[in-house]
Amino acid sequence: MSLAPNDEDAVHKTLRHALDDLDRHKRLLRIAEPIDPHLEAAEIQRRVYAAGGPALLFENVVGCRFPMAANLFGTLERAKFLFRHTLRRVEHLVDLKVDPAVALKAPWRYADVPLAALTTLPKRTRSGPVLKNRCRVSDLPQLVSWPDDGGPFVTLPQVYTEDPRKPGVGNSNLGMYRVQLGGNEYVPDEEIGLHYQLHRSIGVHHAAALERGEELRVNVFVGGTPAMTVAAVMPLPEGLSELIFAGALAGRRIPMAKHPLGKGWPRVYGEADFCLSGRVVGVKPEGPFGDHLGYYAKTHDFPVMKVEAVYHRDGAVWPFTVVGRPPQEDTTFGELIHELTGPALPTVLPGVKGVHAVDAAGVHPLLLAVGSERYAPHTPSDRPAELLTQANAILGQGQLSLAKYLFIADAADDPPSMEDVPAFLMHCLARIDPTRDLHFQTRTTIDTLDYSGSGLNEGSKVVLAARGPAKRELPEFLRSGWRLPDGFDHAAVAFPGVACVSGPACEGKDGAADRLAAAIDAEHPLRGFPLIVLCDDATFSARTANNLLWTAFTRSDPAADVFGVDSFTEEKHWGCRGPLIVDARVKPHHAPPLIEDPAVTAKVDRLAARGGPLHGIL
Repeated sequence: MSLAPNDEDAVHKTLRHALDDLDRHKRLLRIAEPIDPHLEAAEIQRRVYAAGGPALLFENVVGCRFPMAANLFGTLERAKFLFRHTLRRVEHLVDLKVDPAVALKAPWRYADVPLAALTTLPKRTRSGPVLKNRCRVSDLPQLVSWPDDGGPFVTLPQVYTEDPRKPGVGNSNLGMYRVQLGGNEYVPDEEIGLHYQLHRSIGVHHAAALERGEELRVNVFVGGTPAMTVAAVMPLPEGLSELIFAGALAGRRIPMAKHPLGKGWPRVYGEADFCLSGRVVGVKPEGPFGDHLGYYAKTHDFPVMKVEAVYHRDGAVWPFTVVGRPPQEDTTFGELIHELTGPALPTVLPGVKGVHAVDAAGVHPLLLAVGSERYAPHTPSDRPAELLTQANAILGQGQLSLAKYLFIADAADDPPSMEDVPAFLMHCLARIDPTRDLHFQTRTTIDTLDYSGSGLNEGSKVVLAARGPAKRELPEFLRSGWRLPDGFDHAAVAFPGVACVSGPACEGKDGAADRLAAAIDAEHPLRGFPLIVLCDDATFSARTANNLLWTAFTRSDPAADVFGVDSFTEEKHWGCRGPLIVDARVKPHHAPPLIEDPAVTAKVDRLAARGGPLHGIL
């Protein structure tokens, strides 16, 4: 396969150029053996990612003429390598957003900002390479990632729309919303599914189209410069085009071509590898799909797109990723976004020093934050005050509003890094007063993909605020010589202050957490643990911090599943005088977890044997 010219210093104009760059620097593995897009390609990607392996180029895809690329963002180091020519410029733009005066203090440091600014404006063009050829939906790689997925999906789509009230690239949205290419009730080669959720700006455009009695016109780009992929997942303010960010990160203006279908169609990203164009014409069942929480997103009605055309450039390459229980490749997206946008957070949320969405818990279920108390410096207190104001601001901010659990600490208490999740939680658990410092929001919205709540998009939240000196020592071990109630057969310590207890299988509202709470009297060894996680398998949950975080926060809804020893309700405030108990057992309404196909696993094992293309990597 002929890739881009050997230009070490150029920024990546196309996906092929990025692959060529990785290849020259021995960061790409080409696989010439036939690889099936049904389960096999996805399992290879997951396992190579877990091994810290290279980017992948599948040159011989079974049943498809297009090669597939994966694991481009498999490590943060590789993602930074891809943008090594532009990342510092983007960081400087963010610095100036936070404090414009820094340019006066160190003008030489920000000398590259004007060049970065010049690349932010999209470039309108007559046409582009992506429009040269046409094909059918069924000609595209039919990637199926998990055994019970409802069909093939596009997993790195760049879904582009323009505001019907004021069309143009300046009023556009670029987002990453999974696209189902077939299966269910979709008419083959004519219909595909668009899965977009709460707090996605495409919804604003769709609503505007419906108000005008129109069908929303959509372009789905695949491939092109890796900067467009990152831009599609950036949490930018509503009204700020992702194309601006993409241009800065790509180091060149993003070319947007006039659509060949004519007037009224949004422009086309000219350097994409593929473009699927169509109109949203209603809803149809979409899913299931193995998603980033580690479970199957169930089948629900979501928008269906009537496909008008599928375009592709010469020598097009189909990029993909695989999501599942974290960490996965999308973990890198979160790390890169945090590095780029973290410094700007205090300008959006005054008093907030930082926010960390915990990847191991599925991102949205658990947030950690550091705030500051500035209300009454003349009145020493350990009672959270402004922290609660800041917590509400966080939970009112875009996709952060989908969180279920928010632990917020006072910066004055010098909390550990939020990146060290167990240490940060221990800091909070040593300081929280469970009689006053838990604040619930009930019957509100949570992540569409989170099935722990009362219904689709429905659930609750709790803020746990920690301020002041430590109130307790956190036990590291369980003393011997004690009993659990009937049906509770094992307990283990996950890390200091957190104990896991195996309980009976949950068949509904069975009162198990209340029975456990009643058994923990003042002398019980569990009484010293501020947090107890009731689960199906205490050994598994306590084995690693990631297991604990995944179990506790993806399998519980605060209002329904947080209990406490000696709990009470006073003036509509809930609290407890003993440990908190989170019921994180699998409930009947939960989604099933993701499990790989043993036959496919064995097939990939053979590729990793001596003489195979994955030998020495897996």
